[in-house]
Amino acid sequence: MTAPHWDLILVGAGLANGLIAWRLRQRRPELRVLVLEANAEPGGNHTWSFHHRDLQPAQHRWISPLVAHRWSGYDVRFPSLNRTLVGEYLSVTSGHFNTLVSEALGDNLWTGKRVVSLTPETVTLDDGQTLSAGAVIDGRGYRPSPDLITGCQAFLGQQWRLSQPHGLTRPILMDATVDQSAGYRFVYTLPLSDHQLLIEDTHYIDRATLDLDLARGQIRQYAERQGWSLEQLEREEQGNLPITLAGDAQAFWQAQAGQPGSGLRVGLFHATTGYSLPQAVTLADRIAAAPDLHAGALFTLIENYARMQWRRQRFFRLLNRMLFLAGRPQARWQVMQRFYHLNQGLIARFYAGQLTLQDKVRILAGKPPVPVGEALRAALKYSPRLRAFHDE
Repeated sequence: MTAPHWDLILVGAGLANGLIAWRLRQRRPELRVLVLEANAEPGGNHTWSFHHRDLQPAQHRWISPLVAHRWSGYDVRFPSLNRTLVGEYLSVTSGHFNTLVSEALGDNLWTGKRVVSLTPETVTLDDGQTLSAGAVIDGRGYRPSPDLITGCQAFLGQQWRLSQPHGLTRPILMDATVDQSAGYRFVYTLPLSDHQLLIEDTHYIDRATLDLDLARGQIRQYAERQGWSLEQLEREEQGNLPITLAGDAQAFWQAQAGQPGSGLRVGLFHATTGYSLPQAVTLADRIAAAPDLHAGALFTLIENYARMQWRRQRFFRLLNRMLFLAGRPQARWQVMQRFYHLNQGLIARFYAGQLTLQDKVRILAGKPPVPVGEALRAALKYSPRLRAFHDE
C-alpha cells in the first residue's frame, strides 16, 4: 500500500512548527498538513513570552487564543536601578499550546514518531516507514553550527504553588541584584495566579554549563528573600538559548542544502534576548500566504526571511560581543543596568528588533560600562574558527 502524500510535513511540534500548522489550519484548511512529534505531546515543556509591540495587530488577533497570560507592564531590578516599564507582556505556555494545537490538528498530529532521516520532500521514521510531501520543514530546535559563534542564555525555571499570596501584579523580567560571580545572572519571575509563580534562574554564559542543582537551590534562596512561601513544585523547565555573537550567513545557508527549516533550527530568534516567538509568528504568516509550498520555493522563502533578519540584527550581535567579550564576566550586569536607564520607547524597539539609527547612537553614547579598549576589541573580534569570517 502506498504511503499517503502530504502537501506539507512538519517535523517537530515545537513553537515554530506548531504556529505554522495553526496558521495554515486557519487560512488554508484544505491543505494536507502532517505534524510529526517524537514526544508524547506537542509543545514540549516551555514558556514563550513576548512584548505587545513585538507583533502587528493582525498577528495578535490570530495568535490570541494561544496566549495563556497577559500583564500590563513589568519590572527590572539592578543594584542601582528599580524600574517599572509599561506595555503589555504576554506568555504562551506549552500546556495551553498543546491542548489547542492538538485539537486543531486532530489525526494530522502524530506523536511518538521518531524521525531517523529527512530530505526536502521525504521523512523516514524509525519503524522504516517513509512519508512523502511537497515539502518537509525541519523544526526540531537549535543545532550548533560551525558557521555561527554563540554564547548561551541558560536557565532553569520552576513553577511553584505558594501557601500564601505572593503579592506580585506584574512580571519581574530581570532581577540582577543576585550574585554575579559566574557571569551575568538574573532571576525572571512570572505571576501566573495569586498563589502561583514561575521563577527562573537565568545566566548569560559562554557555554551551556548551568549547574541545575545549584540553580534549584538558588531559586529557593531567592524565594525566601522575597518572603514567598513555596509549598508545591508543579513543573520544572530548562533551556539553553543561543545568543549570537557573529557568523557567516552565506556558509550557514549553503550548509542547509535546500532543506526548509523553522525556528531556532534556522536562526530565527532575537540575537540578544533569545526570544523566538515574534519571528515564528511572522514566518507562519509568510508560509500561510505563499502561493507555492513546494520544497524549492519554500526553502527560498524561509532563507530570504531569515537572511533579512540576520542583516537587521547586525547591531545586536555587536552588542552581544561587547557583553560577552569585554570586561569581567561578573561585571556584565553593568551593561544591562545602563541599558535599562534608557528611554522606554527605545527599550520597546530593542525587544522588537526595530532600533532606529538614533537608538543605536544613543545605546553606544556616553561612557561605556566596560573598558573602552576591550569594548573596541570585542566589537571587531575576529574568530579563527571561521575560515573567511565576516559578520554580514
